[in-house]
Amino acid sequence: MSLPERGIGREALLALMKERKAKDANWRAARTFSLVYPAGDDVDEILHDAANLYLHENALNPLRFPSLREMEVEVVGDTAELLHAPAGAGGCMTSGGTESIVMAVYAARERAKAERGVAEPNLVAPRSAHPAFAKAAKYLGLEHRQVPLGADLRADLAAAERLVDDHTALVVGSAPNYPFGTVDPIPELAALAARRGISLHVDGCLGGFLLPFWERLGEPVPPFDFRVDGVATMSADVHKYGYCVKGASVLVHRDEEHLKQYQRFLYSDWPGGLYFSQALAGTRAAAPIAAAWAVTRRLGVEGYLALARRVREATRKIQAGIASTGMRVIGAPVMSVFAFTSDAADPFAIADRLEERGWCVDRQKGPDALHVMLSPRHADVADEFVADLGWAAASAGTRKSSEARYS
Repeated sequence: MSLPERGIGREALLALMKERKAKDANWRAARTFSLVYPAGDDVDEILHDAANLYLHENALNPLRFPSLREMEVEVVGDTAELLHAPAGAGGCMTSGGTESIVMAVYAARERAKAERGVAEPNLVAPRSAHPAFAKAAKYLGLEHRQVPLGADLRADLAAAERLVDDHTALVVGSAPNYPFGTVDPIPELAALAARRGISLHVDGCLGGFLLPFWERLGEPVPPFDFRVDGVATMSADVHKYGYCVKGASVLVHRDEEHLKQYQRFLYSDWPGGLYFSQALAGTRAAAPIAAAWAVTRRLGVEGYLALARRVREATRKIQAGIASTGMRVIGAPVMSVFAFTSDAADPFAIADRLEERGWCVDRQKGPDALHVMLSPRHADVADEFVADLGWAAASAGTRKSSEARYS
C-alpha cells in the first residue's frame, strides 16, 4: 500500500468508506451486544454536535483551551458524586478504561514505593478482572497474581488473603466484571487491603454509570463504591453506560493528594518548556471530553434513570427468554452484563446459528458460554432475539455432536 499520487475526491472517498463500512456489525439495529451502546437519536445528535464543535482542539494544554479543562473538571466531579466520593476526592478523564486502569496501577505502585518501601511490587486481581490489569502489570513491572473465583463467580476471599503480602501494591475488585457480570466482595477486599495499607481499586468501567441508577430503581446492588471504607480509586467509563462517544473514561482518587503525588507527570528538563499530564496520553482528543460533558448534561439524572429502565426491561426479557429455551444464565449477575450457556447443545454452535440471522453475540470460555451486554436499544429487539435464540438452540444439535465438530 502507498499514498495515492493525487488526492481522492471527497465524494469518491466517502463512497469508498461507506463500501467498507457496510461490512461492519450493525450496531444501530441492536444486533451487537458489546462495543457500542446506542441510546437513541436524541443522544446521538448531541454527541455529534459536541464532537464536531471540538473536532480539532487538543486537550493537552488547558491554558490554550480552558473550556475543555472546565468540562473535564465537571465530568470528573459528576462521576465522583455518582460514586459517593468524599470531599477531597480528585480525578481526571482518560481515553478509556484501559488507560484509567493503567494509571490506577501506576499510582498504587508509586504509593507503595513511597509509603511502604515496596521495591518488587505485585498486583492481586480476580481471574475475572479485565485484561487491562495484566497489561498494566506487564508494562509497569508488577507481578500479576490472579485470585481464583468462588462458586458464586466472585473473587475467593480466602485465596485473596493467601496471595496478598507486604509486597502487594494494589488489590482489585470489579463492579461488575465483564465475563459474568458479578460484583466482587468489595467491603471484604477493601478491609483486606486496608489492614496492610494497600490501595484497593474498584473497576467500575462497566457499572460506574449504571449501578448508581440501578440502585435508584430499587434493584439490589451490593456495596461497591466510595461508601466502602478502603476504596482508594475507581474507574468508570463514560463511553459505556454514560452513552458517550468512544474515548471517555474517568479515574477518581478518594484523596486528590494521591492523584497529585503519585499519578501526575511534570517535566521541565528539556528546551520545550514545562510539560504536564494527568495520565498516560499527551495530546488528547477534545471531542470525547466535550461529548461526555454534553451528554451528561443533556440526560441528567432523569434521563439516565429512563435509560436504566430500558436496560432493565431488556435484561428481564432476555434473561426470561434464555430460561424459556432451556438455557441458563451463569452465576448471579447484578445488572445487564452476563453470560449464558446450554447443557444440551454447544453454545458456540448456537452462536453460529444466531449469526446466520444477523446477531453478533460474544463467545467466551471457562466455561463455554455466550455473552451479552445490553443497551437501551435492546429493549426494542428483545422479543425477536429470544425467538431467534429458541430457534438456534433447537437447531444447534446436541452438545456431544457439536463438540465433535468443534474439536
